[in-house]
Amino acid sequence: MTRCNRTSPKRLPLTSLSAALSTTLLATLVAAAPAQAQERDEFSVCWSIYAGWMPWAYADVEGVVDKWADKYGISIDVVQVNDYVESINQFTSGNVDGCAMTNMDALTIPSASGVDSTALIINDYSNGNDGIVLKGSDDLADIEGRQVNLVQFSVSHYFLARALESVGLTERDIETVNTSDADIVGLFSSDTTEAVAAWNPQLSAIADMPDANVVYTSAEIPGEILDMMVVNTQTLADNPALGHALVGAWYEVMGLVEADDEHALNIMADAAGTDLEGYRSQLDATYLYTDPAEAIELMESPELLKTMERVAEFSFTHGLLGDMAPNAGVVGIETPSGMFGDESNVQLRFEPSFTQAYLDAQ
Repeated sequence: MTRCNRTSPKRLPLTSLSAALSTTLLATLVAAAPAQAQERDEFSVCWSIYAGWMPWAYADVEGVVDKWADKYGISIDVVQVNDYVESINQFTSGNVDGCAMTNMDALTIPSASGVDSTALIINDYSNGNDGIVLKGSDDLADIEGRQVNLVQFSVSHYFLARALESVGLTERDIETVNTSDADIVGLFSSDTTEAVAAWNPQLSAIADMPDANVVYTSAEIPGEILDMMVVNTQTLADNPALGHALVGAWYEVMGLVEADDEHALNIMADAAGTDLEGYRSQLDATYLYTDPAEAIELMESPELLKTMERVAEFSFTHGLLGDMAPNAGVVGIETPSGMFGDESNVQLRFEPSFTQAYLDAQ
């Protein structure tokens, strides 16, 4: 579920917005925006294959995004990118206005590219969708001394580090091998592959292969691996219609998921390369925030800030915040419950006001 390995130290520090946290981020951003707002009516967002992001496939092909975009007088192109890292590259390069990504990648993006980003929607957390698979053993402790294929410096890497802690090991006890999510299933069949850390649907495909033993999953660390729709903060400030349309489309599809709508789920399953039964099993390992009120509660909770602090510490120790980063708080993280890190360099924001507006309108 997670996945970016951009480690360049290039950063473009931005001045922190000083409005009180009780004021919505949108109002703060609009107040701080340049006099010449870049209002637009055409936008694009991208996503990659993952169980919790398949609703974007349905929302695209069934016209749900188009319907909500039309409501706000805009158009939104929804683009599938086959490789997760490439999807984030599209976002950091400015080719798209939003991208489905994990909380860790949303944090490390500013250090790599200087993109001020806003978590508009927390889609889900991985509740078993990320896993570690060993050959020849069903004991996680036997990972010691092995090579582990994974998308290096991604949430999979964070997840691996948390798993190692659980058995008294560290990354010094293994060797990581950077592997594209598009290649990891095929590599597991190789005699030289000893262990992998992967996410669904790749994880399910690997787990079904001979001598595959799933020894640890993200169900052991609930709420830590978050999957989100992240948008460019300035674009959102200049064009709030984008936020309202994306939130509306997402929660319309969440209503179908909650109702177990087979037509919708079949389309998601097909896009994920599986059948209805297979996709439902992936959803069983995904805690989708189908209730917008629950998603707002998470965004406003102190626990979210604690999770992001833990992720920042991991990112710092692995050099993901830049070679010159003085500490884990070099990038400021702003949530409704408070802030972690450098208040003069806030570049990741969690914004529940669009979801609240959607909820209020129901």
